[in-house]
Amino acid sequence: MPYETILYTAADNVVTVTLNRPDVLNSLNTQMRGELLHAVKRAPADGRVLVLTGADRAFCSGQDLGDAKTVADIDMEGVLRDEYEPMLRAIFDCPIPTIAAVNGAAAGAGANLALACDVVIAAESAIFLQAFSRIGLIPDAGGTYWLPRQVGIARAMGAALFAEPVSAKQAVDWGMIWEMAPDISFRDKVSERASQLANGPTEGYRLTKQALRASFDNSLDEQLETEATLQGKAGRTYDFKEGVSAFLDKRPAKYEGR
Repeated sequence: MPYETILYTAADNVVTVTLNRPDVLNSLNTQMRGELLHAVKRAPADGRVLVLTGADRAFCSGQDLGDAKTVADIDMEGVLRDEYEPMLRAIFDCPIPTIAAVNGAAAGAGANLALACDVVIAAESAIFLQAFSRIGLIPDAGGTYWLPRQVGIARAMGAALFAEPVSAKQAVDWGMIWEMAPDISFRDKVSERASQLANGPTEGYRLTKQALRASFDNSLDEQLETEATLQGKAGRTYDFKEGVSAFLDKRPAKYEGR
């Protein structure tokens, strides 16, 4: 499908999806959510890692509140169920690693869109803002799921109730995101990380994501069983055999993602 609100590129096994409505700080409207859903589902056929970022000075400012004639026209529940949930599930279930490259402000649903990705890398000047309480709403777009798991209930509650911006450095310190890079070298850092994952053991990464996520719902016995099952699958991949051979031969591994 042709894209009008996002940019889609694929090169060297890296798929980059850029939210491209810079005039409204890449806010999410119905069309963008549909295009993003399509792009995320398409990405595994075109590459081995997906990078999600924003055009110009913002990552994503959240829901486009101008995407309806009046406030009364906004069916919040319907929009979340019909448009946000499929998009977020596609990101969460993506079989390849996903990186949110937060180049600027990530606010409201935009902040939680970033947190839906496997890894978040932020520019030093970026901020994360759970802006919902400023207009009488609760965090959505998965925010009530991801935020307390990443930063704990005390910080999640404070971020949600006070709706104060969290700097990139603070987000790193809290464990909300993986790392921060200086603005001047941010794109190089994202490229470096994306290349690392794009040339790694893709199936092993998929199984790793599955195992880590299962741990929140499993008992120790259940998690040990999950580990054994998934490790058995990993041990039957080409990449495992290649990794061991490369280690024994003292050479870099050449993974094929299978």
